[in-house]
Amino acid sequence: MKVSVIIPNYNHASFLQQRIDSVLNQTYQDFELIILDDCSTDHSREVLAAYKDHPKVSQLIFNEQNSGSPFLQWEKGISLAKGEYIWIAESDDWCEPTLLEVLLQGIEQDPACVISYCQMYCVNDKNDIKWQSWHRCLSEVVDSATFIEDYLAVKVSIYNASMAIFRKTAYAAVTKEYLAYKFSGDHLFWIQVAMQGKVHISGKLLNYFRKHDGDVSSKAYSSGLNFIEALRIINWMYDKKLISDRTYAAGFKKQFKAYWPLRKHINAQYNVIAKQLFDHPRTSRASKYNMLPSAVWNTFKKH
Repeated sequence: MKVSVIIPNYNHASFLQQRIDSVLNQTYQDFELIILDDCSTDHSREVLAAYKDHPKVSQLIFNEQNSGSPFLQWEKGISLAKGEYIWIAESDDWCEPTLLEVLLQGIEQDPACVISYCQMYCVNDKNDIKWQSWHRCLSEVVDSATFIEDYLAVKVSIYNASMAIFRKTAYAAVTKEYLAYKFSGDHLFWIQVAMQGKVHISGKLLNYFRKHDGDVSSKAYSSGLNFIEALRIINWMYDKKLISDRTYAAGFKKQFKAYWPLRKHINAQYNVIAKQLFDHPRTSRASKYNMLPSAVWNTFKKH
């Protein structure tokens, strides 16, 4: 078995058929499909039942209780996987038929590669294209240190799991830390996988990443949790000496600039934690005095 495809689902009944069919219709067919439903309250069970006897479906599991975290479902799926490579195909996305073929060709050109990912269209629930990712090359292999510094620190180029595959052996080095995150666990996950080897980047647009009001990230942005988790991961990378002072400062400032206009509208408890993190950057390059006039910063600290 070459690839294990994991579809973790929660309340995405309206998107499931398109998602599953886009996996089953891949030009590359040496894969198993593991479907995990996290105690959905919509009609997901009825949709999934239609696939229970499909020869590609090796596991169809319905949780009796909601796990509370998509990343716990990732872990569960990976533990069941028999393939050499893992593809976590999010249940509200879909893809082009050649996605697996292209990504496998990319990762197998270098035995040191641990991740292979393509580009994606970001679409809404009406299938309107909102924006798209891009890469300067049609195909490129990047070393671990460069990839983390240039593609996972300030910007996170693996926007969602559906656009990437990874070697299962690399997962053995991933700590359980990512499971503690509600929003940014995938960011920490990809960093730890990328620490294990090189990354293949395809410039081809093969994935469709659906953004809608019911997804996890929308809730995190409205609460402010995303700022806390992003800062903790930036600090983690710096403490592990994975990024330079300059890159740390750029990532820190990016989060602060996004946070500042929203600070009065997010969850009060999260706001307190965010302010504490912003008040204690790891390096002077990210000093508060470099981001705001001191009078404005003093107002920020008081409120």
